[in-house]
Amino acid sequence: MKQNFIGAICLSLAASMWDGMYVVSKYVLDYIPPLTLVWVRYVIAFVFLFVVLKMIHIKNGNRTVIKKSDWLLLAWIGFIGYFVSIAFQFIGTKLSDAHTGALITSATPAFIVVFARLILKEKLTVRKITSVFLATLGVVIVIGWDTKVGTYLVGCIILVGAAITWALLSVYVKVASKRFSSLTITTYAVLFALVFTTPAMIWELQSNDVYYQNILIIFGVIYLGVVSTAGAFFLWNKGMELMDAGIGSLFFFFQPLVGSYLGWLLLKEKLDVNFFIGSFLIMTGVVIVTLQKKKSM
Repeated sequence: MKQNFIGAICLSLAASMWDGMYVVSKYVLDYIPPLTLVWVRYVIAFVFLFVVLKMIHIKNGNRTVIKKSDWLLLAWIGFIGYFVSIAFQFIGTKLSDAHTGALITSATPAFIVVFARLILKEKLTVRKITSVFLATLGVVIVIGWDTKVGTYLVGCIILVGAAITWALLSVYVKVASKRFSSLTITTYAVLFALVFTTPAMIWELQSNDVYYQNILIIFGVIYLGVVSTAGAFFLWNKGMELMDAGIGSLFFFFQPLVGSYLGWLLLKEKLDVNFFIGSFLIMTGVVIVTLQKKKSM
């Protein structure tokens, strides 16, 4: 129960950080193109994580030994999750809209449950199925279904790809956590993502300018790199390490809740009855699996 509780805190914080990231990103993207911003985020995140990792190794008097096959696994996590999935989210949202993106990517937990069954051989229990269903229904109620999906077919397909690839990331992080700490996984996966993103960043800069003279832009980029990337990625990976992947997936649904709450708190947006109904369903789904006994997982 204690492990589930700590994992729940980590995953909740990660999802909340990602949703808060959109407010900062919206401002910074007016000055820095998207792929370049992702690249800068990864540079800052890797430096921060690497320094912390080395300090821990020095303090403990040891270092992590990574075999060739393990490097391939870390590269796969960096490629499929931090490169492909993030790129798909940007492209898919651009070809559709943010509302459609939020709605389609809310399918991620369902994909995690499926992949956890196929790859990790986790049991597909009634609790999990019920929880995913309730939480998904809650997200649909919070976000609404008034979206022109048919108008944005290509964007929607790409967004489905983003949901699938993030689900694969979450499951393979669970595989890697059997041999490495969450900090090690996050550090080197971000490094590989940085390598994969570099060609796209160079291509983008051929036709886009970067403006960084404003101190708010610099602070925004640092926040995105340290908090929304290094911190959130680590917390998500740590949470997936501590919890059953199928259970941990449900905390992905905290993003629309935090987004709606921040909109109310900072932008004076109204919270209608759908927000509270959807929130109740999401929290119910999370509680059902989080508070279950270890043996029923």
